[in-house]
Amino acid sequence: MRDKHSQRPSNAAVYIRLSREDGDKEESDSVGNQKKLILNYLTGREDFTLHDIYIDDGYSGTNFNRPAFKRMISDIEAGTVNCVIVKDLSRFGRDYIDTGRYLERYFPDRDVRFISVTDHIDSAKQAYDMLLPIKNIFNEQYARDISKKVTASVKTKQEAGEFIGAFASYGYKKSPVNKNKLVIDEYAANVVRRIFSLYLQGFGKQSIAKKLNAEGIPCPSEYKKLNGENYRNPNRLDTTCYWTYSTVRQILHNEMYIGNMVQGTRHQRLRGRQQLVDRENWIVVKATHEPIIDSETWEKTQRLLAIQHRDLDLETNKNIFSGLLKCGDCGRSMIKNDWRLADGSKSCSFYCGTYKRSGKGFCSPHTLPFRVLERIILEDLNRILRQVTDLQELAKARPAASAPPEKTIDAELLRLQSELDKIQKRKKALYEDYREELISKDELIAYREDYLKKEAQLSRQRKALETRKNEDTCPDAMSHPWVRRLLESGHIEKLDRNIVVEMIDEIIVYEDRKIKIRYNFSSDIQD
Repeated sequence: MRDKHSQRPSNAAVYIRLSREDGDKEESDSVGNQKKLILNYLTGREDFTLHDIYIDDGYSGTNFNRPAFKRMISDIEAGTVNCVIVKDLSRFGRDYIDTGRYLERYFPDRDVRFISVTDHIDSAKQAYDMLLPIKNIFNEQYARDISKKVTASVKTKQEAGEFIGAFASYGYKKSPVNKNKLVIDEYAANVVRRIFSLYLQGFGKQSIAKKLNAEGIPCPSEYKKLNGENYRNPNRLDTTCYWTYSTVRQILHNEMYIGNMVQGTRHQRLRGRQQLVDRENWIVVKATHEPIIDSETWEKTQRLLAIQHRDLDLETNKNIFSGLLKCGDCGRSMIKNDWRLADGSKSCSFYCGTYKRSGKGFCSPHTLPFRVLERIILEDLNRILRQVTDLQELAKARPAASAPPEKTIDAELLRLQSELDKIQKRKKALYEDYREELISKDELIAYREDYLKKEAQLSRQRKALETRKNEDTCPDAMSHPWVRRLLESGHIEKLDRNIVVEMIDEIIVYEDRKIKIRYNFSSDIQD
């Protein structure tokens, strides 16, 4: 290995990471100290050329979803970097499985030299010692311990009524003398009071949003940015910089405005995604800060919200494409709109949610009749079915040794993981549709159950493949769920929710009835 690296100069990527939630506060004051240590290491070494310094400040080491790290990997893939230098292994990552995968597979496969300065690791000089996996395990265990301590500390503060969020609710700001206390932000608070007043006067949520947009009042996320806060709402589309129905609805339901501290609404496990917590398990402490809305106004508003809420009729309003249709320009979900024709029959079309709720100043209609979409997808799936017998014959005639068994199984395992990731994305899209009141609670529950069943099925397939991999056997191409479904169907007479979910990943709608279909089993197809 030493000779291989010595044949060419090392174009070095210096990687630095710091997480303030990961116990790194004193160590590495951090970015500066890490940089100084590594640059001192490089001083006088003519066999190194410093390509770039990649810094992830404020990112946990328990996963590799970090912007600077991803940029470094892109440079490795592009061939501009062939050496990675870190202060120590914990700066590279604390997930011992993924860390080991990068060090023992990814970097060697691409002839990338790895150096950990304080651990005295240099892949060009010696193989990794047997203690490396143990060090990685200790790094992860350290992160777990810190995570538990931080979680316990945060919960204690929440139960004491202290504010522990990064950003205060719109209408409030952190006290300049105590960051765990909230004080009123008068400009935003007046907007909140006006929203409640307009709603009690009979204005609908969307009408309120349009009114605020027409007056040029910045929405909460834009207001925070104007105040110099580095705020980003992960649930908001990048193109949404205006008031929406959903934003107004959230404000009208926010108990913080009557002086109660509401926290613990979401939970995130180590390396996991944030999940909503059942309302009965939220941490609510009364009278912790000055209210913006008086109790009488709040109670009237909540009674009115409860009266005006209605669930969609499942028989007449069920949308088999829910969670899959997105506007090709603004990225928001498409809305299904029903109406009756002159002869008494029913018809429906999909419209861009932004256009429908905020008007043509923010997006165009992107009108797509339901029957047109149904016909396009039905014809395309049946076209695939007409070709699938050739696929079956091709699979039967495939040489047994066309690919190494382990490589084939690894590819299938990656595909199954991709499918599981898609299910997670769809479940999130369903919730967003429900939150925007595009689907009812019953539809949300029913479709979520479909996804949970699919998720369980994929997990079983993955487990079976992992067992098969240990036995060194190779899966048959006909074991792919989508292939079996097509072969069993023969011909699809009518689309239903199960077919749509199993076959389609996403449908992107453009103007003039142009759509892009992303199937689960193929590349993009445009009509």
